[in-house]
Amino acid sequence: MLKNIKHIGFSVIVFILFNALQAGAEESQKSAYPVNSLSISFDVKNNLLKGREIITLPDDREMAVYVGNLKILSTSFNGKPMDYRIQEGQFKVTGKGTLEINYEGVFKGDTPKKNPENAGVVSTGIVSDKGISLTDNWYPSIKELAYYKLVAVVPENFLAVSEADEITFRNVPFGREYTFNMGHPLNGINFIAGNYKEKKHSANGIDIYAYFFEEDAALADKYVEYARKYLKFYDGLLTPYPYKRFSVVENIFSTGYSMPGYTLLGKDVIRLPFIPETSLGHEIAHQWFGNYVYADFQKGNWLEAITTYLSDHLYEEQKGKGWEYRKNILVNFQGYVTSDKDFPLKDFSSRTDFATMAIGYGKGAMLFHMLKGLTGEEIFYKSLRKLINENKFKIASWTDIQKAFEQESGKDLDWFFTQWLNRKGVPSLKINDPRERVLKGEPLVSFELLQEGSEYKFTLPIKITAEKSEVKELMQVEKGKQYFSLPTNENPEHLIVDENYDIMRKLSYDEFPPVIARLAGDESRIIVYREKEKDKYSTLIETLKEEGFSVKEEKELKDEDIKKSSLLALGFESQVLKRLFGKIDKPDSGFVLIVRNNPLNTSKVVAYASGDSKEEVDPVVNKILHYGKYSVIRFEKGRNVEKDITETNRGVKFSLSKQVQGIEPKKTLNLQRIIDNVSDKPIIFVGERHSYYEDHKVELAVIKGLFKKGKKFAIGMEMFQRPFQKAIDDYISGAINEKDFLKKTEYFKRWNIDFNLYREIIEFAKAKGIPIIALNLKAELMKKTEQSGLDGLSEEERKEVPQDMDMSDDSYRQRLKEIFETHPSGSSFDYFYQSQILWDETMAHSIAEFMKERPDYQMVVLAGGQHIMYESGIPQRVNRLTGKKYATLVTGDIDNNIGDYVLFPDSLKPPFSAKLGIVLKKDEDGVFIDDFSKDSAALKSGIKKGDIILSVDDWKVETVEDVRIALFDKNPGDSVKVKIVRKRFLLKDKELEFEIAL
Repeated sequence: MLKNIKHIGFSVIVFILFNALQAGAEESQKSAYPVNSLSISFDVKNNLLKGREIITLPDDREMAVYVGNLKILSTSFNGKPMDYRIQEGQFKVTGKGTLEINYEGVFKGDTPKKNPENAGVVSTGIVSDKGISLTDNWYPSIKELAYYKLVAVVPENFLAVSEADEITFRNVPFGREYTFNMGHPLNGINFIAGNYKEKKHSANGIDIYAYFFEEDAALADKYVEYARKYLKFYDGLLTPYPYKRFSVVENIFSTGYSMPGYTLLGKDVIRLPFIPETSLGHEIAHQWFGNYVYADFQKGNWLEAITTYLSDHLYEEQKGKGWEYRKNILVNFQGYVTSDKDFPLKDFSSRTDFATMAIGYGKGAMLFHMLKGLTGEEIFYKSLRKLINENKFKIASWTDIQKAFEQESGKDLDWFFTQWLNRKGVPSLKINDPRERVLKGEPLVSFELLQEGSEYKFTLPIKITAEKSEVKELMQVEKGKQYFSLPTNENPEHLIVDENYDIMRKLSYDEFPPVIARLAGDESRIIVYREKEKDKYSTLIETLKEEGFSVKEEKELKDEDIKKSSLLALGFESQVLKRLFGKIDKPDSGFVLIVRNNPLNTSKVVAYASGDSKEEVDPVVNKILHYGKYSVIRFEKGRNVEKDITETNRGVKFSLSKQVQGIEPKKTLNLQRIIDNVSDKPIIFVGERHSYYEDHKVELAVIKGLFKKGKKFAIGMEMFQRPFQKAIDDYISGAINEKDFLKKTEYFKRWNIDFNLYREIIEFAKAKGIPIIALNLKAELMKKTEQSGLDGLSEEERKEVPQDMDMSDDSYRQRLKEIFETHPSGSSFDYFYQSQILWDETMAHSIAEFMKERPDYQMVVLAGGQHIMYESGIPQRVNRLTGKKYATLVTGDIDNNIGDYVLFPDSLKPPFSAKLGIVLKKDEDGVFIDDFSKDSAALKSGIKKGDIILSVDDWKVETVEDVRIALFDKNPGDSVKVKIVRKRFLLKDKELEFEIAL
C-alpha cells in the first residue's frame, strides 16, 4: 500500500539538541515549490521528539500548516515573531518568505484498536529505545509538493532511513547525525530508525539495502534479491527506476507502506513466507505510481488501482491464473459492496474497510484491465510510460490518464472513463434464449443479452465449444438489449460468456461461491450461539459484534431471520444447522469455519464455526475476516492449515444441445429382472404418477415380487398421514372394515386421488399381513407452512415436524421453482419451498423411524415421482438419516440420473369409479346438492338441486367424502339407494329415497 501523508502511521522518538539547516532554506528561494528544512532530535527515554522546521514559501498566497497534536513552542515569519491561531489542527500563513517553527511531540507508540477489516492501515508513531517510527503528524506539514531536507540525530546504535537519494551521517557527541537530501519534490516525508542490521547490494546502478532487526536479519538476503528482480522487471516494463537507492525497512508495527526510495514492512508482515514474492512487488510498483507520479487523494486515488493491476494481478496472470484473480475481484465487490457502501470509483481516496478496497483496488484494477483490452497491450504500456514521463514528480489525475491513453491510441475514450469512474455499481447481465440453430445448412448460436439496470458499453468475450473445436468472439455491447448470432464450425455444445472475467460485472448465481467475504460484507449478519457454548466463543462474539454482527441465542432465531440475513452459527451441533442442512459431520480438529449458500435465500450465506476449545478459538478471532476469498478455513493453535474455495462455474455457461438418448428394445429389462436386481436393497422407492393406473399396477407387481421372494418388508405410502397410523393398523389387522378405514384415515378429504387406484395394493397388503406405514405429515401443517412458512407454525405444531431438515439442494430447489411458476399457488415460492422440504423430510423421517424400530425389515416406498426422481426429494434424505442403500424406480420419460431404473408400462384404463354426477357442498344443514354434471344419473332419477343427502346405501353421509366412501366399491350396473331431505316452501321438509343406476 502506498504511504501517503493522509495515512496514520507508526512513530518513534528520541531527544537530542540540533542546529537548523539555514543553507537549505536559502537555496529554496529560487524554487517553484516550497522548501522544507527539518532538524530533529530525540529523548528516547521520555518518548520525546524536538524539532525545528524552516519552510520557505515561494508565492505570495495563503497556506495552511497542519500541526495536529504537536506542541508549538514558537513561530516566526521572515525573522519576526508570528501570531497564529490553531483551529482544527492547523493555522494559516500568508505571504512569501520563510516560516520557522520550533515544536515538540510525545510519541509513545500507543497502538490503536485493531480493525479486522483494515489491519495494517491505521497505526500510530513511536519514539523509544526499541526504535523510532514516524509516518504521520510528526512535523508541521503543508499538504502540497515541496522539497525536503532533513537532519536527524539518533542514538549511536541506531541506523536511520528517510526519503533521500543522498544519505550522509557523522558521529556527534550525542549520537549519530544523519542528513537526508532528495533532489525531487515530495508530498511529505517519514522517518524510521532502529538498531538495524544493514545489508547492501548494488545492481544496475541502484544501491539496494535491507534494514532488519537482528532477530530477522537472516531474511535480508531473500528480500534484497527479490527487490533486485522487481526493480529490474519494472524498469523494463515501465521506465527507469527514478531513485539512486531502494531499501526494505523493518518496522516495529504492522505496516505495508511504500515511500520514495524504500518500503516499510512490519515485523509480523516481513516474516510471512509469501511477502517477498507478492507484497514486496506491490510496494516496489508504487515507486513509479505514488512515489514518482503522485495523486491528489481528495480528487481521486488511482494509484492503488494501477499498482494492483501491475503487481498482484500481473503476477497471477504470468502463472496463467489471471482469470482467478479477476473473478475474486468480482466476488469481493459483490460480497462487500452493499448499496449503502457503494460509491463511484472517482471518489476513492484510501482504503478504510473491505468495501473501499473492493472499489479502489479491485474495481480500479478491472478498469485498467478493460482499458488494456480496449487499446491493446502495446498501446496500454506506451500510454503508461507517457503518463509517467509527462508527470514525473507531479500530481496526476484520472484526467491525465485519459489524456495519455487518448493520445497514444488515437481514440476518444471519454465514454469509457465516464461510465467506469462516475457510476456506482457494475453491469448486471442476463442471457435470454441461448440456442443452437441451423440456417442455410450452417450451425449458428444466437442469444439475447439484457443489461438489468444502467446500460454500459463494453466488449464481451464469448466462447462456443463443440466436441472437437471452439470459437471465440468479442461482441460489442452498446445497448441495454441486444440480439447476437454467431456462426460455428460444427454442432455447438456450450455457450460461455466472459469465461476469463474480462468485464467488471455482477456474477451469476452459478459463478458466485459461498465465501467469507459474503458473510463479512452482508448488511444483515447474525451470530447464532448455543447457551452452553457461549463462553468458548465469547471473544469471537464480542469482536464480530463490534463489526456490526447481531447476536442471537439459537432459540430466538426465526426462519424470517434466516431468510433476511447471513448467519454465523457457532458449534456444529447447532439446531439451526440441523434445520437447514440436516446432518453436519463433526469437523476436523482445531478451529474450522465453513460457508454454504443460505437455503432460504440464495443471496445470503450460512457459515458455521467450530472450535475444540477457547484456546483454539481466541487466536484466530482477528484473522478470520482476512480469509474473505475462502469457503473453508481451518486453524490449529492459531496457524492456518487448510483453506479452500467452493467450486463454481467459470463464466456464465449454457448448454446448447442435449445428447439424444435411445434404448434398444430387445435389450431392455423386464420388470421381473428389475425386481430381481433391487430386491436386496433395504429401501426401494417407486415413483408414481398419481392418476396413472398403470403406475399402480407396477407398484403392486414390485410388492408381489418381493413377497414371492419371501422378503420381510413394509409398504410406506405418501398417501396416508401419520396421525392416522392406528386406523391403517386396525384395517390391516381386520379390526375395522374398509369403509371405516377410509373414514378414519380421512382418505378422500386428505388425498383426493381415486382410491380404487390404490385399493389392490392395500388389499394385497391386508391379505398378506404386510405393514403399511403412513409417511406424510398432517395436511393442515403443510398448508399452514405453504401460506406462512415454518415460522407460522405454533410451538406445539413445531413439535410435530422434523427438527433437522436439509434445505440446501440447489438443483431440487430449481425444479420446484419451475413447478411453482407453472402452477402458482398464490403463496410465495419461499414458503412453497419450505412446505415441500417439510413434506419430503417428514416422509424421510417416517421411513427412518420405522427402519430403526424394525431393522430386520425392508421397505417399499410409494410416492410421487417428483419426490423420488434424481434422488433429491426423499432418497438422499433417508440416506442421510439411516445410511442405508436404496434403489429408485421411476415411471415415465428417460432423463439422466432420474432413477436407477425407468419403467414404461403400457397405458391402462383405470378401474371403474362410481359417480352420481353431482356437485356437493356442506353447510350447517348438511351435505347438499349444489349442481349436476352433464348426463347426471342423479338428475335423471329425480333428485333436485338443494336436496340434502342423508345416506347412500345405508352409509350415513356427514361429509362430502362420505359419498365417495359409499361409492368406491360399486361396479358398473350396480344401483344405490340415496336418501335425501327436500325442503319445501311453507311446507314441512320431506324425506325421499331414490334408486340410482350407476
